[in-house]
Amino acid sequence: MTQSKTSKPLLAAYLVDGADTLKRETVVKRLRERIARVADLEFNSDRFDGATATGADIVNACNTAPFGGDVRLVEVTHADKLRKADSEQIVAYLKNPNATTVLELITEKLAKNTRLYKAVAALGKSAVIDCTPMKEDALKRAVRSMATSHGFTITPDAASLLVDRIGTDTVSIDSQLEKIGMAHRGSDPVNENEVMQLVSETVEARPWDLVTAFSERNLKKCLYLLPRLKSSSPFALLSMCTTRVRELICARAVLERGGGPAQIARSLNKKDWQVKRHLHYARAFAPAELEQALVLSRDTEQAMKSGSDPDEAFRLWLATVLAHGTANQRK
Repeated sequence: MTQSKTSKPLLAAYLVDGADTLKRETVVKRLRERIARVADLEFNSDRFDGATATGADIVNACNTAPFGGDVRLVEVTHADKLRKADSEQIVAYLKNPNATTVLELITEKLAKNTRLYKAVAALGKSAVIDCTPMKEDALKRAVRSMATSHGFTITPDAASLLVDRIGTDTVSIDSQLEKIGMAHRGSDPVNENEVMQLVSETVEARPWDLVTAFSERNLKKCLYLLPRLKSSSPFALLSMCTTRVRELICARAVLERGGGPAQIARSLNKKDWQVKRHLHYARAFAPAELEQALVLSRDTEQAMKSGSDPDEAFRLWLATVLAHGTANQRK
């Protein structure tokens, strides 16, 4: 294949694997642009859907000679949905691929132990392009970098709120950032109020988001999340928060004995990473406050079962438990 002097040689095949839609689209776009410099893709590209295509059709396209150019591009979307027999035909082709074709397999999640994954990976270190989504905390940080590409900056809290409101799909995030950039005026960073005004909620909050806000003693965030927890009953939310109270009582006891996360993990039969912030959370409550929270949880559950409005009863419990006492009380 003809190569640019400044670029690495094109491989016979690439696997673009992962659920980060924006990253996948970016990789696909860049490869098309690179090949378009040496071939007219209108005459030198084929696109297949792995959910319906046959291995024979894909291989035949790969073995077709380029027309009026040096390279052909064959793209297969949903390649992780290829039937086994069709996938095996591609594996066989990759043992002796056509030197004038680049095969691009686009998948959301292809296991590393599959023969197709191994066949592509054997072509070179850069053959598999990882598009695995970032973890949520990393994504919220990345949103700030994404915002600069649209000509503005955004505060950490506003970036976090954006992800909370629309989810982790990077295409949706990028689209919303473009919308915010068009509406934003001035040079100040975009703040939470702007995100609230410009971005509609499209995803339901998760119960564990509420438990985290509860652990942080953030009543405002708890009350913000509650209307977005449509699939979670107040009984279930009370149970989850009460479980966290018991965990923090244990963490508080470990803290007073001079222990750390490892001791908490052993006491609660959990992994270290599952309790890495429990000591931080526990410091926000006095032992007496945590014990009182358990008592009030029992009373609240009884009230819920005795005719009180469950939503109102749970809100009252949150407000009572998370009301801040004095600093001396929490030492």
